Order: sequence, then C-alpha cells, then structure tokens
Amino acid sequence: MKKVFLDTNFLLIPYQFKVDIFSEISRIMPVQYELYILDKTINELKSIIEDKTEKQKNKLAATLAFQFIKSKNISILRTDSNKSVDDILVDIADKDTIIATQDISLKKRLKLKLAGIIILRAKKVLSFQN
Repeated sequence: MKKVFLDTNFLLIPYQFKVDIFSEISRIMPVQYELYILDKTINELKSIIEDKTEKQKNKLAATLAFQFIKSKNISILRTDSNKSVDDILVDIADKDTIIATQDISLKKRLKLKLAGIIILRAKKVLSFQN
C-alpha cells in the first residue's frame, strides 16, 4: 500500500481551481493507497486562516481543506522535527511514498530522490510522475 502525502498547497486546489483532488487521485493511482498529511500541515493551514494579511480566498481554501481532512479521514503523521514541511516530505519520500504538491522547489528536490509526485496539470486534472 502506497502512502500519498498531501502538501499544504495541494489541499488548497479544490477551492482555488474547483478540482476534486480525491476523485482525481483515485483515477490516476495504479495501486492501492492511503492519504496522509503532516501535523505541521495543520499548523500551516491554521496560520493561513489566522493571518490578517492573507487573502480571503486563501482563508476559504484553507477552511475547506480542514473540512476535507475530517470528512475524508486523512491520516495525520505526527512529527517531532523542527524541520519545515518541505524538508520532512523530502526526508520521508521513498518508493512507497508519493508526495502531492504544487511547490516547484519541492518538486525539484523530490525528483532528485526519484520519488513519485502528484501534480495539477492545466488547472484541471492531476498527473502522476514517477
């Protein structure tokens, strides 16, 4: 069973681009998988919602992301590290872990590790890169 980790910016896609990332992941995944996020992703979403300078659409996207985390029973991986979310995702990336992200620098780092990546293409569909 593969582990698919959803990066913070990836969880904002449903609101920002009106793409059902969950049905899209089901469509493109060739094997069984389970969805995960990091506990630090929760912190990032909270900070988007609480930030007074953040745009309202980003706050709404983060609020919707919280609803999906609950309704889709996404597992939360607890971390004890002081590292950033991106650094932790790079550390855990391996042959059984796929990272779903829109972060360009994170994608480059993951490609160097030969990790599987799920991205948004043409603001409409998801694509799996291995």
